[in-house]
Amino acid sequence: MPTKPAKPPKKSPSTTTAAPERRGELLHTAAEVFAEQGYNATTVRKIADHAGMLAGSLYYHFDSKESMLEEILRTFLDELWSGYDTVLDADLGPRQTLEALVTESFREIDRHRSAVAIYQREARALVAQERFGFLADSQRRFERTWLTTLERGVADGVFRTDLDIRLTYRFVRDTVWVAASWYRPGGQHSPEEIARQYLTMVLDGIAAR
Repeated sequence: MPTKPAKPPKKSPSTTTAAPERRGELLHTAAEVFAEQGYNATTVRKIADHAGMLAGSLYYHFDSKESMLEEILRTFLDELWSGYDTVLDADLGPRQTLEALVTESFREIDRHRSAVAIYQREARALVAQERFGFLADSQRRFERTWLTTLERGVADGVFRTDLDIRLTYRFVRDTVWVAASWYRPGGQHSPEEIARQYLTMVLDGIAAR
């Protein structure tokens, strides 16, 4: 009589969750190395060294550094647009929409500071690669979202009618996202407090009245 094939041993909960957790840890490490040293200068070996493992072991989780970079940037942008879409679906007035978008942007800098730094440094070169075409799509969507909000504010009389909309967009965009170069999570001010201070300066100025 043929014997029944032996059942594979069941994986313990710690085993089944270890791989995703480790993957997240490795992506966090890779993001920090990419942000600090630049994408082209970063090798799989450098990432593995910072993670305290052999380069061959890193390939167990990812097939290339390109795969790691893509996942880092997609995760950041997916979360960014999830937050932005929540704001846009709330049907707020233009000033309230602008304030909420700025606040959400600082929250994303807090969550994904390294990814933001990578995006700012590498996006221009990466968009030429088919694999990273989603970056160009996000850039167009981002610009359209902010320009539409500003245009709506001018039309509603909430923002000044003499504003150069595109110049204003670039100013607000750069003022917010450059914060990734100095911001550190867990600092003296929360993302919401920094957003409030920025919005006060952008919308109300810094001169005493």
